[in-house]
Amino acid sequence: MGASKNDKLFSELRINNIIFKNRLGVAPMTRMSSGQDSIPRKDVLDFLVRRARNGAAVVYTEAIVTDYESAQGYPRQSRLVTQRQIEAWKPIVEAIKKEGAVAIMQMFHCGRVAATGVNPASRVIAPSPLIPAQNNPITGSPYPMPDEMSLFDMQHVMWGFADTAKGAIAAGFDGVELHCAHGYLMNQFLSAYSNQRKDNYGGSMENRFRYVHEVIGVVRKVIPQDRLFLIRISNWGVVDMDVSLFADKAEWQEMIRLFSKEPIDAISLSTYDYKQKAFGTDKNMAQITREATKLPIFICGKIHDRLSAEEALADADLVLSAKSILLNPDWVEDVRVGKTLPVRKSEEANIAYTDTPLA
Repeated sequence: MGASKNDKLFSELRINNIIFKNRLGVAPMTRMSSGQDSIPRKDVLDFLVRRARNGAAVVYTEAIVTDYESAQGYPRQSRLVTQRQIEAWKPIVEAIKKEGAVAIMQMFHCGRVAATGVNPASRVIAPSPLIPAQNNPITGSPYPMPDEMSLFDMQHVMWGFADTAKGAIAAGFDGVELHCAHGYLMNQFLSAYSNQRKDNYGGSMENRFRYVHEVIGVVRKVIPQDRLFLIRISNWGVVDMDVSLFADKAEWQEMIRLFSKEPIDAISLSTYDYKQKAFGTDKNMAQITREATKLPIFICGKIHDRLSAEEALADADLVLSAKSILLNPDWVEDVRVGKTLPVRKSEEANIAYTDTPLA
């Protein structure tokens, strides 16, 4: 089965002045491939260009950490705030765009999901002094107890996001995505599971959203109107993975409606499985999200072949692949022609966290 003139998967998507040539893209994937200069290895950067050359409509960076004090959670993560880092990314971004793909930088702060000693200041901070129930999967030890963020800490972290967004714009990216998913810092504020503050940043969803709102406002000011600003959300975290981070459909949709009032251009929804029913309803996460917003929705989660991509696109505007496109340089073309493709296992994707060069 190949593409046809009425093929939604291979039709254009326009968001503001940015045109995506089809509805398939490379999801952001955290890696640990940077040296002392916080710049990814050449093969990791070349991987992004190759996926653009092979048909992806959008190529995300790995998640880029923000400030040098407390943002980092894993060893050898990347940053985008120094001139050397900006200059390293410029030719990569240019090459991605030359291939007709949209280039987006994703940025995040790990908050409490941080190994001991990886941050230059050896600090771990979070909305509340709570550690995940699960041990760190890398070290096998409990996570360190984070400092509860003061208002000063919150301001400092906010400007780290703004500076990283400035770096992305200087490097030529078409857009910036704020990571509000997977149990990292922004998600830690949003979820009552990790946010037990007693001040104006805790309690109700409106209060828990307050800091994210403030970060969005500061970051939007440094992103030109001709570039995209997106947010990523999820109901699951990289630790305590079986925990529902939001209580129910109503709370989730309240959050989505708050995001919809913000100066953002799209929502990227990360799921375990795009078709899994959510919050005890007969609807999946994309359907529940769509009910609460008119913003474009990107989605990922077990989208591995043409059928799954088409099914996922029924409730979204663009689908992102992580494991499948990581392990298969020709994934976009294989989807186009309807090739039989496997559902990839997480263990197969561990190559992303090793020194093995990416194909």
